[in-house]
Amino acid sequence: MKTKAAVLNEMNLPRPYAQSRPLQIVEVDLDPPGPHEVLVRMRAAGLCHSDLSVINGDRPRPLPMALGHEGAGEVVDVGAQVRDLRAGDHVVAAFVPCCGTCEPCNTGRPALCEPGFRANSAGTLLRGDRRLRQGSGAVHHHLGVSAFAEFAVIARESLVKVDDSLPFDEAAVFGCAVMTGVGAVTNTVQPSPGSSMAIVGLGGVGLSALLGARLADASMIIAVDLSDEKLKLARELGATHTINAAAADAVEQIRELSHGGVHYAFEMAGAVKAMELSYRVTRRGGTTVSAGLSNPQHLFSIPHVSIVAEERTIKGSYLGSCDPARDIPRYIQMYRQGRLPVDKLLSEHLPLEDINAAFDRLADGRTVRQVVTL
Repeated sequence: MKTKAAVLNEMNLPRPYAQSRPLQIVEVDLDPPGPHEVLVRMRAAGLCHSDLSVINGDRPRPLPMALGHEGAGEVVDVGAQVRDLRAGDHVVAAFVPCCGTCEPCNTGRPALCEPGFRANSAGTLLRGDRRLRQGSGAVHHHLGVSAFAEFAVIARESLVKVDDSLPFDEAAVFGCAVMTGVGAVTNTVQPSPGSSMAIVGLGGVGLSALLGARLADASMIIAVDLSDEKLKLARELGATHTINAAAADAVEQIRELSHGGVHYAFEMAGAVKAMELSYRVTRRGGTTVSAGLSNPQHLFSIPHVSIVAEERTIKGSYLGSCDPARDIPRYIQMYRQGRLPVDKLLSEHLPLEDINAAFDRLADGRTVRQVVTL
């Protein structure tokens, strides 16, 4: 069948993207789903820094590639071995397909699925196949999803069935922003109630982490960003304090507020400067967590002695250390209970044709979560 998709043919084109148009909206061929795959009519897809980092070359991927990894849609058809989904079901895509049999999957860490990692790096679906073609050449899948398209073939292991009463635009953000941000707090560190926290970087993932901090009954939530508008939204979502990262004394302000540093600092910006700030505002015996993905060539330097003398911990958090099949329905239930107001993260809705200008807004830090409606 034919489908319209946003395809990246060249990384690191100059900005503004509205003019250079790195994403071409083109018609591509989409093969039928294989035995363990599902054909999905995409209905909504969120724009994330993980998409932007492929466009700007920070995270090199094989090209051409159909981008988009945070999406929700409706099942159209299923492969012969898919027994638990049927046409009409609503699904959310998770950007790590969890095979269920490798060592990380078997030890409760499906976010680190090894076959899933290999497939994502190669631009294929979980079992190594590509279902997208343009002319005589294959088009790679972005993180097993390629959500910026009218239709997508996705491995069953990348999909989670959800309640069909949940609007697609709200459902989509649970596939990345909510899992990554909320999970970094509730899964990666599992803090004790009353802990103090700093959230550095207030995009969709960072503000989701702020919501996770509220779920964890943090006594102090310090939101940090360069945008006063995002800091205002952070206060509305429950931050107890806000600090503009551009302030010369930002670190000193945070350490003073938290009486020597926070118990947990979360770097959500994908930038070394943000990580350095996060480490500096973490107290003795505290934990600094990074869920931001920067350029692989960027290095983070710290005083070696501080890890030992201050018993400091540095942790990475990928996919919020989540099990998508467990956590997406759980977080949706919390949303319905009013405990996780993720709808307040939705900033703009746009058609697929406007996606390049939308990535300009994302690169400028002028938005939280934009959603393509399809």
